[in-house]
Amino acid sequence: MNDFSLSPYADTEWLLIEEGADSAREHEIESILTIGNGYLGIRASIAEGSRFSHAATFAAGLYVKDGALGPRFAVLPDWLQVEVTIEDQRLSLEPGRTLEHRRLLDLRQGILWRDWRQQDPSGRITGLRFLQLASLADRHLLVQSLAITAENYAGKISLATRLTPFHLSPADKAGADRAGTLMRVSQTEVAIASASELHGPSSTMRQGNTTKPNGEQWSWEVSLGERLRLDRIVTVFTSRDVVRPARVASDHLESMCARGFSALVQAHVDAWRRRWEAAEIQIVGDDKAQRALRFATYHLVGAANPVDEHVSIGARGLTGEAYRGHVFWDTEIYMLPFYVLTDPPAARSLLMYRYNTLEAARRKAKAYGYNGALYAWESADTGDDVTPQTSVAPDGRLVAIRTGEREQHISADIAYAVWQYWRATGDDAFMVAAGAEILVETARFWASRAEFDHDGRAHIRQVIGPDEYHELVDDNAYTNAIAKFNLERAADTVATLERQQNGDWQLVSRRLGLTKKERFSWQGLAAALITGFDPATNLIEQFSGFFQLEEVDVAAQRGSVIPIDVQLGPERLRQSKAIKQADVVALSALLWEQWPAAVHEANFRYYEPRTAHGSSLSPGFYALVAARLGDLALAQTYFRQAAEIDLSDNMGNASGGVHMGALGGLWQAAVFGAAGLRVQENGIALDPHLLPGWVAMVFPLQWRGRLLHVHIDAEPRQIEIAVEGGGNLNLAIFEGPSCLAHAGRRYVSRGEQSGWGQWQELGQ
Repeated sequence: MNDFSLSPYADTEWLLIEEGADSAREHEIESILTIGNGYLGIRASIAEGSRFSHAATFAAGLYVKDGALGPRFAVLPDWLQVEVTIEDQRLSLEPGRTLEHRRLLDLRQGILWRDWRQQDPSGRITGLRFLQLASLADRHLLVQSLAITAENYAGKISLATRLTPFHLSPADKAGADRAGTLMRVSQTEVAIASASELHGPSSTMRQGNTTKPNGEQWSWEVSLGERLRLDRIVTVFTSRDVVRPARVASDHLESMCARGFSALVQAHVDAWRRRWEAAEIQIVGDDKAQRALRFATYHLVGAANPVDEHVSIGARGLTGEAYRGHVFWDTEIYMLPFYVLTDPPAARSLLMYRYNTLEAARRKAKAYGYNGALYAWESADTGDDVTPQTSVAPDGRLVAIRTGEREQHISADIAYAVWQYWRATGDDAFMVAAGAEILVETARFWASRAEFDHDGRAHIRQVIGPDEYHELVDDNAYTNAIAKFNLERAADTVATLERQQNGDWQLVSRRLGLTKKERFSWQGLAAALITGFDPATNLIEQFSGFFQLEEVDVAAQRGSVIPIDVQLGPERLRQSKAIKQADVVALSALLWEQWPAAVHEANFRYYEPRTAHGSSLSPGFYALVAARLGDLALAQTYFRQAAEIDLSDNMGNASGGVHMGALGGLWQAAVFGAAGLRVQENGIALDPHLLPGWVAMVFPLQWRGRLLHVHIDAEPRQIEIAVEGGGNLNLAIFEGPSCLAHAGRRYVSRGEQSGWGQWQELGQ
C-alpha cells in the first residue's frame, strides 16, 4: 500500500528496520528511530499510543525546573497522536491480531515510516502506512501523514488527532480556524498549530472535519478496499524565537499549507540530500561499518541547529531524557569535529553557546575563589552548573556527585574546541568577537587554579579527570595537559591578533585588560605544569600515585553483567588501577603531535588492558588511537563496540536516548583514525590505516572554505583528493610527501614499498 508521493529509499542499506512490536524494547526503539532537525526532536512512539510507549517531543534549549534536581528537558505535547476507530472498535496493537508491523527509519531522506496491518476482534483487516518528519528545510515544521485501507470490509472509519499537553495548562488556540495549543514552559511560551487535509473519494464522506480544543475529528463510510489519506502540517514556535509565538505559528502554518504537503516533504528530502553530500562517509567492503557511520551521521545532523547560538547538544541530543538534556564536554571534544569539517556554521553556533554562557562560567569561577571562567560540568539554558548533588549507585547506595565542582578540565576542553575550529575554518571574525575571549578567560582560570611548588613546578590538585573512578586526585595527566594546551593557545592567539592590528581586537583587548606580562605568565605556567611523563619508560602517569595502586584484571571482567565499580566496591575501586574510560589515551586522540609515536604506543599498551569502558565515550577514542598505531584488528574491535552502543544497545541504556558523544567518537575513529586525517595550519595531512575488510573509504570535508573529496583505496594503496573552491592549500601524507593543491584539480598519491609516492596532479 502506498498513497504517498515518495517511498522509503530504494537502497535498503539506508533503512533501519524494526519488525514487530516488542514492548520490552519499545523505549530503546523510540530512541534510535528518533527524527530531529536541531530545533525539535521527536521520539518514534506509535501514533495511537501504548502503555509501553514514552512519547516525547523536545525543543532544543527548552527546560523546566524540577525542584532540587534542577532543570530538565521540557516534554512538549504529543502532536503525533492519531486515534483510528473502525465502527466502534478503537484500533490498537491489542486487542486483535497484528498481521504486520514494522517501523523504518529512512536515514537518507530523514523520514520515519511505519507499516501496520491489524485484524480487529470482528475480523476486519485495516492496512495503515504512516510517514512523519521534522523538516530540515524549515526547522519549525513537522509533518505527519497516514494512509488507511479497508482491506476486507465496508463501514465507518473515524479519525481523531490530539495535541495533548504533557503537564502544563493549555491556553488559547494558536489560530481561529486551526487546532493548536499555547502553553508556558517556565518563562517560555510554546505555541503549536496544526492543520489537516483528507484525500479520498468525496462521495464516502458522511461527516466533515470537526475542530475541537487541542484536536480534530473526522468520520466517513468506506467501501471494500477503499483507501484514504490524512496529511497533517504542524508548526512550532516559542518565545525564545519570536515575540508572539501563537500568532507566528498560526501565520506560518497558513503559509506552509499554501505551499502544499508534497512540496514541504520534497524540500525536506532535498535538504537531507545536501547534508549527505557534505557529510557522508562511504565504506566499501564493510556493510556493518557503513550502517553504523550512516546512523551516527544521521543523528549528528539531526542534533544541531546552525541558526541558534543559544543552544548546544546534550549528551543524548534530542532523542531522550537521560542526563536531563544537560550539556557536557561531550559536545566540544566528541561531537564538534564532525561539524567543524562538514557543517562549519553549526560548529560556530555550538561554540557561540559557550560564549553566550561565558558570564555563568565567570560566576562559577568566582564562587570557588578563582579568576577567569570555569565552565559548568553540566549546563542547560543559562550556562550555570546544574550538576545534581547526589545519585544512586548501581548497588543502590546514595553517593555524592563531585564532578560539578571538580571535573574542571571542561574549561580547557572548550578552549581546545575553539582553537580547532579556528585552525580548520580560519574564521577570524569569530575569534575576535568571541573565541579569543573564551581562550583568555579559561587561561585566566588555570593561572589562578594551578599552584607552584618549592621545586618550581606547577600542580593542579584535587580534581577529577575523565576517569571518574578516581576522584580528588592531584595532577591528572589529562587535566594538566589540556590546561597546558589552553594556556599556550591563549598566549598564541593574543599574540597573533595583536600582530594583525585588528581595530576590533584592540577594543576587546582593552576591555579585557590584557597585558604582555599576563600572556608571558601563561607561557611560563604552561612550561612549569607537571605532565606525569617519564622519559625512561615513555609512560604518562594518569595522576600522582597512580602507578602505586593495586593491579586488578579489568579485561577479564569486561564481559560481566555486573559493572566493575560494583564488583570492587567504592573503596577498593579508588585504590585500584581500574579506569572508567579513555584518560591518558584521550590525550593521544586529541594531542597526537605533542609526543612521538613511541609514547602513544607505550601508553596505549599500558592503559588499554586497565580500562573498563564504563562510559560510552571510551571505545571510539580507543578505536581511533589503535588505528593510528596500526593495530587494525584491535581498532576494529573497538570500532564495533562503539557502533553497537545504540544499534545493539550493548550498554543497556539506549532507552534514555542515543549516545551522541559515542556517535561523534565513532565518526572520529573513522576520519581521524582509519583515514588518519590531521588538520593543519596550511592544509590537511592523511595517514591511512583502513580497518580490516575496508576496501575503500570515501568522504568529504571542508577546510577554510574549500570542499575536499577524499578517496582512499586499500589495495592497491592510493589516496585521491579533489579540491573545490577557495585558494591553494597543502595536501600531505603524514610524515611523507606533500604538494600545493589548486581549486578544480584532483591529486593522487600511490603507495610504494617504502611508503607513499609523490603527489601527482590529475587535472579536472
